[in-house]
Amino acid sequence: MLHSKELLNFTKDLSVLFAEDHEDLRENVAEILSAFFNRVDSAENGEEALKKYKKYYDNENKHYDIIISDIRMPRLNGVELVENIYNINPGQIIIIVSAHDDAKYLLPLINLGIEQFIKKPIDYQDLLKVLLNTSRNVKLLSKKDITESNPTLIKLSDFVTFSKENNILNDNNNIIPLTKYEIFFLQLLSDNTGKIFSNEDITSYYSSFGEHLDIVNIRKLVSKLRKKLPKNCIESVYGIGYRLLPHLQN
Repeated sequence: MLHSKELLNFTKDLSVLFAEDHEDLRENVAEILSAFFNRVDSAENGEEALKKYKKYYDNENKHYDIIISDIRMPRLNGVELVENIYNINPGQIIIIVSAHDDAKYLLPLINLGIEQFIKKPIDYQDLLKVLLNTSRNVKLLSKKDITESNPTLIKLSDFVTFSKENNILNDNNNIIPLTKYEIFFLQLLSDNTGKIFSNEDITSYYSSFGEHLDIVNIRKLVSKLRKKLPKNCIESVYGIGYRLLPHLQN
């Protein structure tokens, strides 16, 4: 079960706009969001949401961090709202709330680039999980904590760094010994911090160095490497692969 404190670590500085035409649902969800996000605005239809989106940028000189929108709304529906927002800001992160009978709208939204959906009726734990994944992605996009003066130095915690240049894992000025396979693994994941690398990506990477690593041994390698790294540094994405999560300042 996801605990609220874990989510708050990622959301407390973020802003969100919630568009939903059902008044009770809009007020209830907005109240939940207010417990986590620094700023929560709501709109009762797509047209109002678009106006608030533009006004927020005019006043704050930045866009909302996250948009949450229902699909079926008057004036502008969810698909039309997403199209308009992407025309303004193609990188906007958007979550769609959908009912079971909204299937005909889902493909157009997926084609527009929407990846996160919440089903109605909204389950509290499902909502928190989606918000955690989404807000974490916002942080990864906007606050990757890699030193600008040395882009080869990956900061994994307040005290732990990995140098891509000399393959040194440093924990509070203590060098942690790494095996050759562990170095290869960290080099791959740190090539694009936050990107998910599949088992096929990993085995191909090792093959490029003339090394063989099968899927079973990938799991063993990750298990051993995690003991040398800060907690939750390497994330396993079920059924997809692994990624390295950079240290984020709270």
